[in-house]
Amino acid sequence: VLPGVREGASLAFYGLRLVRFVCSLSSAFSGKDSILEPLCFPDQPADTSSPPGVQCPGSEPLVCLFCSESVPPPRKDVLLRHLLMEHKLVIADVKLIADVPKYLLYWKGRFLEQPLTDFCSVIKTNSTGPVEKQEDYFLLCDVLPEDRVLREKLQQKRLEEVLEQQQKERDDSSFHRLCMFCSEEFTGNRSSLLNHMAREHSFSIGLPDNIVYCSEFLDTLQDKLDSLQCLYCEKTFRDKTTLKDHMRKKAHRRINAKNHEYDRFYVINYLELGKTWEEVQSEDDRELADDEDDDWSDWQAHPVSAVCLFCDHQSETLEQIYAHMKEAHGFDLHLLKTELNLKFYQQVKLVNFIRRQIHQSRCYGCTRMFDCRADALRHIAAEGHVMKLPEMSAWDQPQYYFPTYENDALLCTLSDSEEGDGDEEHRGEEIPVIAEDISNLRALKQSSVLK
Repeated sequence: VLPGVREGASLAFYGLRLVRFVCSLSSAFSGKDSILEPLCFPDQPADTSSPPGVQCPGSEPLVCLFCSESVPPPRKDVLLRHLLMEHKLVIADVKLIADVPKYLLYWKGRFLEQPLTDFCSVIKTNSTGPVEKQEDYFLLCDVLPEDRVLREKLQQKRLEEVLEQQQKERDDSSFHRLCMFCSEEFTGNRSSLLNHMAREHSFSIGLPDNIVYCSEFLDTLQDKLDSLQCLYCEKTFRDKTTLKDHMRKKAHRRINAKNHEYDRFYVINYLELGKTWEEVQSEDDRELADDEDDDWSDWQAHPVSAVCLFCDHQSETLEQIYAHMKEAHGFDLHLLKTELNLKFYQQVKLVNFIRRQIHQSRCYGCTRMFDCRADALRHIAAEGHVMKLPEMSAWDQPQYYFPTYENDALLCTLSDSEEGDGDEEHRGEEIPVIAEDISNLRALKQSSVLK
């Protein structure tokens, strides 16, 4: 029971945090590379942009809630791991907290006033084992009203700071900068430069009133151009002439909207707690769609790419990704499924297990740990461990129901059986069929799955 949560609170909402909490515990016990946040494949194989977030980097250190340990903001994951391993505490959805240093300071003070159990839900590990092997772990999340209010206040304060900064930039008449494309000089207000680049060079980063930290934004773009990097596809070229020709011919005079490095420069990303500009915009689009007829005639489906278990190769069809893994790496998922008679959810757990082991630089065949993922993959190939699986009890575990990568499209390609193989009578052997008109209700009740 989570203290402070009124009766009737959303169990599903709380359950999602428990799922992540349990996954954090299981991964923390597995080695040095704990998965403290959900993983995601990049949208493009070569995308190296920073993770989403609009938190401004600062010099204020992140402090431990229980001891004197502190780290600089860039080493946030080190502190989260310290809290988990040393103090058995997990903070849910840290990336959605607007001001992590102030959040930690607040709870550090509250934990000095009242016991930890007054605020956190308690999860007992190994609950069916001996008492001496049981441990209590704690989850701090926004299901607790006090935590939710704190997060909202920090978000509101951050929004006020951003709007105040934006107003200063609007009123600033001392702006001075050269155009990135023609070196024309602009003084006065920032809008003159932004409008010039949009009008003369077809390069628009948005309306001036939607942008904040404008000078830093332009510095970031200028640094990329100085490094001979295209602002849209982010490829690097050998000289400025080649780069300019590329951006002009490919119509790449725009920024990559999927690069979350730019999120902090747009006010829309500060408006709602835990929502990016894409989510806010999609809500607006849904509201407009409600007023229109439901016409799906021009719908175009976007293919979803499945990523190989062993490399960054992506394929848009089931046959292509399976053929690649078999030819390039010698991994035959079809053969394993047939030999081990794997049901759908067992395939899901096997894929998630292999993903987790490789992410943690561990050979899934012999459980040997390596310094990096590349070393582990070389070992798996050299030792012939690609098709060598451990005992089923090692990977057929409930924790592997949950994806290692949230957007793992490979899981969507799995099925109970191949199309066309096996007849219908075999598929339905384990499915009871009950006629509508049945006279023996007592027998039905005794054998019902609801019982």
